[in-house]
Amino acid sequence: MKPVFGSFTRPEIDRRKFIVGLLFASAAGVAFLRRPRVRLDYLGNEKLENLIPKTIGPWSYVTASGLVVPADDPLEKLIYAQTLTRVYSDGRNSPIMLLVAQNGSQTGFLQIHRPEICYTAGGYQISAVTPHPISADGKIIPANRMDAMSGGLTEHVIYWTRVGDRIPPNWRDQKLAVAEQNLEGVIPDAILVRVSTVSNDATEALARIDAFVAAMLRSVPPNRRSVFVV
Repeated sequence: MKPVFGSFTRPEIDRRKFIVGLLFASAAGVAFLRRPRVRLDYLGNEKLENLIPKTIGPWSYVTASGLVVPADDPLEKLIYAQTLTRVYSDGRNSPIMLLVAQNGSQTGFLQIHRPEICYTAGGYQISAVTPHPISADGKIIPANRMDAMSGGLTEHVIYWTRVGDRIPPNWRDQKLAVAEQNLEGVIPDAILVRVSTVSNDATEALARIDAFVAAMLRSVPPNRRSVFVV
């Protein structure tokens, strides 16, 4: 009768399981050690409505309504710490519309307020999004621009996002900025600034928007401008 050796193979199988389990445990340990631990929040407990004045250069606040905003969404209330909408007028030209959305714990969801999504959902036809760098506060802001058309009117829109200590120029780089800072152990805050005006003259409209952005940053105390630009 042949001897039974089956029992001698079990330690070898168990060793394989042990090694695999050890690898999984090591990976979990590394993931635990690399998880984000530092929260970066430039705005802190300050309110956007207090930080951005109601008089900016020649423009004065006139209303908080009339802007294109996302439809009511319970997710928005969970994602955004603060949202500010204002319309400013200089008494001569078409109003300047400002929307600022801030998230104190950025996980990549700032897209809810991105103009491409807001305006399309509102029934607007939008142009391609193109770079529109703005010179302001001694910095070059890598903003974007697009046009939104509805009812024969054209709204010229510029916007940018700050994610932690970076201003990513597009949605892909925005997600990458979040991932990279998470890997560095940082949970960044994020803010989106959108400025727009209605006009048939794109060159004139964009020039006024650029001037408004520069004036807005000058109106904010120097030690608080990092909330908007880096």
